[in-house]
Amino acid sequence: MKPMLRALAIVRTASRYGLDEWLPASRAKPLVRLFKLFSPTAKAHRGQPRGVRLRLALQELGPLFVKLGQVLSTRRDLLPADIADELAGLRDQVAPFDSAQAKALVAEALGRPLSEVFERFDDEPLASASIAQVHAAWLPDGRAVVVKVLRPGIEARIGKDIALMRLLADGIRRLHPNADKIRPHDVVAELETTLLAECDLQREAANASLMRRLWQDGDELQVPAIEWNLTRERVLVMERVYGVPADSIDELDRLGIDRRALAAQAVRILYRQVFRDNYFHADAHAGNIWVDVREPAAARFIALDFGIVGQLSEQDQYYLAENFMAIFRKDYRAIARLHVQAGWMPAHLRLDELEAAVRAVCEPYFTRPLSEFSIAEVIGKLLRTAQKYQLTLQPQLILLQKTLLNTEGLARTLDPQIDLWAVARPVLEEILRTRYSAKAVAERLRARWPELARDAADLPALLQAFLVKQVHGESDIRMRSEDIARLVAVSQRNQRQLFALVLGVTAALAAVTLQLFAGPAPWRYATLVVAVLSFAAAWPRRP
Repeated sequence: MKPMLRALAIVRTASRYGLDEWLPASRAKPLVRLFKLFSPTAKAHRGQPRGVRLRLALQELGPLFVKLGQVLSTRRDLLPADIADELAGLRDQVAPFDSAQAKALVAEALGRPLSEVFERFDDEPLASASIAQVHAAWLPDGRAVVVKVLRPGIEARIGKDIALMRLLADGIRRLHPNADKIRPHDVVAELETTLLAECDLQREAANASLMRRLWQDGDELQVPAIEWNLTRERVLVMERVYGVPADSIDELDRLGIDRRALAAQAVRILYRQVFRDNYFHADAHAGNIWVDVREPAAARFIALDFGIVGQLSEQDQYYLAENFMAIFRKDYRAIARLHVQAGWMPAHLRLDELEAAVRAVCEPYFTRPLSEFSIAEVIGKLLRTAQKYQLTLQPQLILLQKTLLNTEGLARTLDPQIDLWAVARPVLEEILRTRYSAKAVAERLRARWPELARDAADLPALLQAFLVKQVHGESDIRMRSEDIARLVAVSQRNQRQLFALVLGVTAALAAVTLQLFAGPAPWRYATLVVAVLSFAAAWPRRP
């Protein structure tokens, strides 16, 4: 009964904020009309933009739906810009759970009483989110640390809400005309992966440790040190750092921080993370990026929260870097060619046709003032052009585009007149010169020499076997038929749909009867949601 009531609450909230208008009337009109009888759109929300209404609905549904909105905000290849921008403003802040319970969870994870581990442990949390909350503490040697502890029972809560989201995704796949492009089940799977990764604090600690090692010799980015002897899957202990949120402009000005230098530094850090280290912080909003202001003349960034990091394949990294350089040169032909070579565009496209499409995307940006030029927007539009050809891009590319947008937004907050092009180009040129120099290539070959030497001995035999088969016409063509399995699946699906249709008609008649004759019967909403879900289950699937 609880899952049914939860599903009812979700549908009622969506209806109250007018989200039902996104369902195509041609397929969902009967269901929408039926439910609107019981839960009309609130007048206060009718005039609000659709992105605002969606954000408010997700906030009302709870922290895990806030996480869903945050994941959706990264999928700018799927969402309109106004909705993605609104969802990017979601902040994962919830009421803290009891500090005594937090202490007990930490002690249980560490296998020791807190008094043996910490000199002091603050009851008041520094921050509280849907997955975990953070407390300040001090070690016996006097060092200040922060302790991040998972919420009790969070995995079970995630499992229940993910199951409901899969049910909603199934309804969207059946009813929405663009379901093949939205891919709702892929979005839910991405959310589940993100949430489960954030529930493994040892994994987050490993992410932070690698990022710290990559930047420990520089003076642009500080990453807190991990206390590995006190870190477990459900508890993370790290060095406590102090700073100012990167978007606190008034505070930075009061301290005399050079915001123009800081803005350029933010751009350089991102490009070095992506193209030098191939390891970038993928949740770089102002809450996770601070500024170390202890020495105002040498201010640097502090990175926090490493639950989401990104990496590119070696091929994507190469083609992305070359695309950036072609964009800097305004070489539309090279951009088109690189997109085909990378597999981001179908190979059968005429190059001149693709070049014209690229020119239509890029040229308007080059007519803007340099302070308004956005590399992230150009890349985003090029990726959306690829989507028009039904290509599915790697999630890491989409994640990178969102990270570019976040970083550019932060840089422009610090310095509205920053010339992103002028800052990024020399950094990328230097990285490419180093990465693809003769010395670097020789080093990579030397590192792979044992593997190449091992395989070289087998090459003559493999080549001879291949040539013999070609001469005798013995090339193998392997095929498998799934026709029988498909027929069985279709038969089973038809039986389930017929049962759901009968159940839906019965429940709908019961709902109408209760509404007309039983007055405010407490079961009418439950009956109605059964009808809606049954009709959704009975709706024919897209092939």
